[in-house]
Amino acid sequence: MSLFSDTSHLFVRSLKKLLRNPILLFFSLFQPIIFLLFFTQLFKNFASVPGFAQAAGTTSYLNFAIAGIVLQNGFSSAFQSGTAVVDDLRSGFLTKMLATPVSRPAILLGRILTDAVRVVAQSTIILVLALVLGGTIKEGILGYLLMLATIAFFGLAWSGISLSIGLKTRSAETVFGIAGTLTFPLLFMSTALNPRALLPDWMQTVSTYNPISITVDAVRAPMITGFDAGTILTAFGVIGLIGLITMGATLYLFRKLVS
Repeated sequence: MSLFSDTSHLFVRSLKKLLRNPILLFFSLFQPIIFLLFFTQLFKNFASVPGFAQAAGTTSYLNFAIAGIVLQNGFSSAFQSGTAVVDDLRSGFLTKMLATPVSRPAILLGRILTDAVRVVAQSTIILVLALVLGGTIKEGILGYLLMLATIAFFGLAWSGISLSIGLKTRSAETVFGIAGTLTFPLLFMSTALNPRALLPDWMQTVSTYNPISITVDAVRAPMITGFDAGTILTAFGVIGLIGLITMGATLYLFRKLVS
């Protein structure tokens, strides 16, 4: 069987597994709505802070925060890739798959593509709801598509972290513990929820080199300032480098496992 055929079959299998768990599906899709409503209501008064409009490029905290909330949802969903691999290891499914002639890379690709579809679906929900609440996307449909592409690419690269941890530790609890410890401090030291100029000086320095800041700035650009080739290309370069490292580690650990 070909890599494409095996990947498509395993993608469908993972998608069906998600759809057959209505509780998980409900909260997986409902969570982005909670994030959007709570964060924008909790921090909406930031828009009245002196210097916010100049630093953020908008007078609406909703418009500013959408990109950060979408990206936060992206890497939160990416964590589930590692836990799914742990589930397959514990249930014996992965062992059974290795006893078949299925393409080995397809086992990972099918899982990753399912997570990418979920991230895109969740991001779409967030963006549509944000527009209903009064948000705007300056570049229209092209900007929307670029935002989804950036988020999906980021989710794929970030999922390599949880996959590597899951393959190494074979513990879902460890995946969430380590991945959360690595990621959430980066979120709050980024421009996801606050303009860089309003962060403490040392956080501004961290934020400049923070991959989450670099990515969220690229996601935010089509909404507020318009297409910025430098910002977007820099983000894709950084995401590509992260993906090369994390997926390289994932493939290395997976090859050790199958051997």
